[in-house]
Amino acid sequence: MKWRRVAFKDFIQLQRGFDLPKSFMQEGEVPVLGSNCIIGYHNEAKVAPPGVVTGRSGTLGLVQYTDLPYWPHNTALWVKDFEGNYPKFVFYKLQTLNLETFNAGVSVPTLNRNVLEDIHVNIPNYEAQEQIADILSTYDDLIENNRRRMALLEEAARQLYREWFVRLCFPGHEHTRITNGVPDGWERKELKEMVCVTMGQSPESTYYNEHGEGLPFHQGVTDFGERFVSHRVYCTALNRIAEAGDILCSVRAPVGRLNVTLDRIVIGRGLAALRSKTQSQSFLFQQLRAHFFKEDLVGSGAIFASVTKKEFESQELIDPPKRLKKAFEDVVAPCDGQLRVLHLQNQKLRTARDLLLPRLMTGGIAV
Repeated sequence: MKWRRVAFKDFIQLQRGFDLPKSFMQEGEVPVLGSNCIIGYHNEAKVAPPGVVTGRSGTLGLVQYTDLPYWPHNTALWVKDFEGNYPKFVFYKLQTLNLETFNAGVSVPTLNRNVLEDIHVNIPNYEAQEQIADILSTYDDLIENNRRRMALLEEAARQLYREWFVRLCFPGHEHTRITNGVPDGWERKELKEMVCVTMGQSPESTYYNEHGEGLPFHQGVTDFGERFVSHRVYCTALNRIAEAGDILCSVRAPVGRLNVTLDRIVIGRGLAALRSKTQSQSFLFQQLRAHFFKEDLVGSGAIFASVTKKEFESQELIDPPKRLKKAFEDVVAPCDGQLRVLHLQNQKLRTARDLLLPRLMTGGIAV
């Protein structure tokens, strides 16, 4: 398969997006694509699909693809003309060009599309572009299917918690008296009575590394995911440890953001690790999610920039009977187990895709 070298301006034409302040967005289903994600929805589209968008201001280097009519925001650059190239191939090719290195901003990272015109890219013919994109899309489609399944599992657990413990429509509620919002047999307890709490403590930075020595280290929400943390920094000073399966809760702004660790890790001063004393970890996760109902807000509506161990452990929660928590665990714990499986599958799929991407994009692997 022959590849040809072309100037970037002959590969694609980029165009700056369109202004659309949040206050001007009208309710609709058209995605507004910003520099690195969908930043909202609008009732009007500016561009017909397929769409490829990358960051112009703020976040550089991330590339998005859409099959829907969309509105490219002014913080983004969108492909106005694919110059006869396969759009999905363009999406993947842009990911290999290290666009973040073309920063022309001073205080705010900025990608000037004119700077790209003088670089050159190697591309195959259209048929090969389509084949390459199809291979990579197979991985992305599997990842997206798993992500959707995870979202459904998360929502099912959340709704069951709300039904039983917020709306109080739990099994047997018809025969249970409720006094001052608390069913008979339920208790109000401080967090420390229900949970084993480990507050983080940050070692000196000389103990940190990024080559896997020691245990993974987390001291804030930087590497939090939708449910599980990802590891980037490691630490050889094993001071405060969170065990696999522990819930991680941020105790510095934003207070109350939650994640779960699948591995034994070291935690710094911005985190606390929580484990239920009654083996009700799935219930505890949903209870904390409801208690810290918004970042920096707790159940009382109080705002915290940070919390001490005493303040954290004195948070008051409702403790239902063990039989009810066990009934909840029997339903939700298997869902949480499936979430772990899907998360690990996606990790492997991303790793395989990311290994293939540069090789396919340089002709290192023939198609």
